[in-house]
Amino acid sequence: MASESVSGKSILVTGGGSGIGLGIAAALVAEGATVTIAGRNQERLDTAAAGLSGAGTVHTVSTDITDEDQVAAAVAVATAHTGRLDGVVACAGGSETIGPVTQIDSAAWRNTVDLNINGTMYTLKHAARELVRGGGGSFVAISSIAASNTHRWFGAYGVTKSGVDHLVRLGADELGASNVRVNGIRPGLTRTELVQIVLDSPELSGDYREATPLPRVGEVADIAALAVFLLGDSSSWITGQIINVDGGQMLRRGPDYSSMLEGVFGADGLRGVVE
Repeated sequence: MASESVSGKSILVTGGGSGIGLGIAAALVAEGATVTIAGRNQERLDTAAAGLSGAGTVHTVSTDITDEDQVAAAVAVATAHTGRLDGVVACAGGSETIGPVTQIDSAAWRNTVDLNINGTMYTLKHAARELVRGGGGSFVAISSIAASNTHRWFGAYGVTKSGVDHLVRLGADELGASNVRVNGIRPGLTRTELVQIVLDSPELSGDYREATPLPRVGEVADIAALAVFLLGDSSSWITGQIINVDGGQMLRRGPDYSSMLEGVFGADGLRGVVE
């Protein structure tokens, strides 16, 4: 049975072609929503859409969120399917940097800032206009535990996700007067193809278990369940919240990637030495 909470709602999911974004889109379609998934790769979007089924419907729109005009166009496409926009999941993001701060590639840093902070801002800027016009709605940004717990040698990723968290709070404060709710989700280590290298490493996966009170890997369904709740009517008095879905890892520490990176940068390099 479709959930009355999101059934019939029109929802845009950026980064919806794979990973957490795809998992959220699948949960929304299953619950009866009209979902538009956006991503850079149209072939990947088409494959993803073909695999989704449920009481709802799915559409695709090729979008690079670092291009503001493309974001505005994606919002327009998502709105056109039902004549309104009820919710947004800003999941598109990533990183081009890894390694000690003394050796960060500045161009890769700027690209990551553009993707995570600017791309999320463009999505909120244009989607919020439609949410306001429709009398309200819900915007959910996907952040990361790297925003709250230092992940050494992660470069721009945690820094930019911290920026996303602040953008969530800013948007919630400004848009509440128009009945638009803005919240964020901070996933911990979640099983997707992007983290398979971590799961395959006994040292890294073991370290994550030691740092996590509930010592298992997160599943995409864990994130999707909260996203559906925040997009639905049952969370109508929740805004400005950044909610960790991480097995409690925020209570302890970030991961130790020295076993992976010492071979690349050297022990001295990891503490900032540059030859």
